[in-house]
Amino acid sequence: MIELLFLAFACLASTEQPSAPSPIAGPLRDLPWGQLNFLHTTDTHGWHGGHLQEPSFSADWGDYISFAKHMHDKADADGSDILLVDTGDRIEGNGLYDGSHPKGRYTYDIVKEQAIDLICIGNHELYESNSSINEFYQTVPNFKDSYLASNVDIYNPKSDVFEPLAPRFKKFTTKNQGIRILAFGFLFDFAGNANNTKVQLVEETIKEEWFQDVLRDRDTDLIVVFGHVGLRMPEFQLLFKTIRSVQWDTPIQFFGGHTHVRDYVTYDKKSAGIESGRYMETLGFMSISGLGIGKKSVDTAAKLSFNRRYIDNNLFSMYHHSNTNSSTFPTEHGKNVSSQISSARKDLHLDETRGCAPRDFWVNRAPFPDKSSIFSLLQDRILPETVAKSSRVTKEGKKAVAITNTGAIRFDIFAGPFTRDTEFLVSPFTSGLKYIPDVKYSSAKRVLELLNNEGPVLNSISTELGMRAWSLVPPEQISREQVVVGEDVADGSWGRRLSMHNHQEFLGQGDKTELTPGYTTSDDLGDDGDDTVHSPINFYEVPNCIQAAVGFDIAETGEGEPEAVDLVYNEFIEPWLLLALKYLGEKFEKGDADVYLKKTFTDIMTEWVQENWACEK
Repeated sequence: MIELLFLAFACLASTEQPSAPSPIAGPLRDLPWGQLNFLHTTDTHGWHGGHLQEPSFSADWGDYISFAKHMHDKADADGSDILLVDTGDRIEGNGLYDGSHPKGRYTYDIVKEQAIDLICIGNHELYESNSSINEFYQTVPNFKDSYLASNVDIYNPKSDVFEPLAPRFKKFTTKNQGIRILAFGFLFDFAGNANNTKVQLVEETIKEEWFQDVLRDRDTDLIVVFGHVGLRMPEFQLLFKTIRSVQWDTPIQFFGGHTHVRDYVTYDKKSAGIESGRYMETLGFMSISGLGIGKKSVDTAAKLSFNRRYIDNNLFSMYHHSNTNSSTFPTEHGKNVSSQISSARKDLHLDETRGCAPRDFWVNRAPFPDKSSIFSLLQDRILPETVAKSSRVTKEGKKAVAITNTGAIRFDIFAGPFTRDTEFLVSPFTSGLKYIPDVKYSSAKRVLELLNNEGPVLNSISTELGMRAWSLVPPEQISREQVVVGEDVADGSWGRRLSMHNHQEFLGQGDKTELTPGYTTSDDLGDDGDDTVHSPINFYEVPNCIQAAVGFDIAETGEGEPEAVDLVYNEFIEPWLLLALKYLGEKFEKGDADVYLKKTFTDIMTEWVQENWACEK
């Protein structure tokens, strides 16, 4: 069913975040409520205050708490069940987390207010030892009955040993129907973690005695595998095959993350999975009907059904799906958390203006190169102008080639105020610029080619590192290799035009201009998964890395080429870069590199904005 919420009601919408825009009404599809229902969040990356520049995603964590309460009330009233799931990467990417000292000073207390039934870790919680320690001492205790870590260990400084970050599995029954659930919480085969944690390969974890033993428990009505793993990644494929080889007829529900997309996968007639986007843009809704329960279990082959909906995170969607309005929707708990968020944002001065962007700059909504691409801005202006100010250039007259990965940029820049919050939305990472001095230019100029060309060399580099090449690009691009739509861009700019979160096409009726742009998802169940009917948004691939030359024209050949350059790079890509040089016959080691600028990538972006994007008075 699709119901149109008219724009005339826009004045009724409100949010606790004073600077958040009111959502724009649009055609809505109802939730396919079932016997067992789930709400799913993933890759929130600190966006618990909602999107303050995008009406479609303007609800905050407090609103989600109110929404969950209404959904629980509905389940209690009709005798069904509902569970909340979160699949990691709750940190890094928003001023609410990154803007405090220490990082996350407010975030952990905000997140814990939601009653999440199943929660796990993401790779971002493991990059730095302090963030994994925070997870161990704060998030795990805050969700002590819900947190699972099936393949992650952490060094416990009190006991001086490595131990499971949290329980490996959980068996429980649902509140209203007594559905018996066996749950596991996994992380993909991540190799970039700090040395105070260990991530066991999934292929090794499934051989463990504890896993094999619990997998053979037949007193189970449903197996839930949730994790920071893309639905179409090999780790989930392996887990599905392993579970199905033992539990040949037990329904399996997967919840994924990491790739920042809306997606639904059918593994077989009794197994399905959902992934619910990124950055608090999406509340994933999943339902299962036809489950046999305990001794009443029946042959569910004909009756078992799975369904899903991707809810745009705004109040209009929440009002509609909870059958409430602006008066009946807010709960005291939800309002208190929204006030807590508002107070934290004020304490962190997140609305302070650094400059004003003259136009929109896109991560994936524009091709590269293009005047609307944030990577063109980075390559043509920010990188070369920043590197040109270093003493290596200004005092020693050195020439340089600067390289960074596109995954270092996490979000678009919208025309208008560039705030303290924006600097963390766009580039939240603490890595800075390092360099190797006096690299032969004949080798330096080929590094970018190796890092960008998918093929034997890059695959060999990634295999040797134990890290996947897609770690270099924006996460949203990871899952799109399988769903290319359209042709290569005709003007020779980088990449293919892809859909915005899987295959995209216009949905709904009426004039296309009546719809707001947004997610138009097509998955294994079809093209009716999004709760709000939108007009489509183009998605363009970008390269793994980009580069800029300083002190010379990189297009020059022959006599115009320098003999040697400083090879400057974003610290994150150092392992790939060093191995690329090795493949080119250069024998540089990590110890040959040094700090180029004592600034984080966030600082570099912010300083450039302050110097170049003055606001009109």
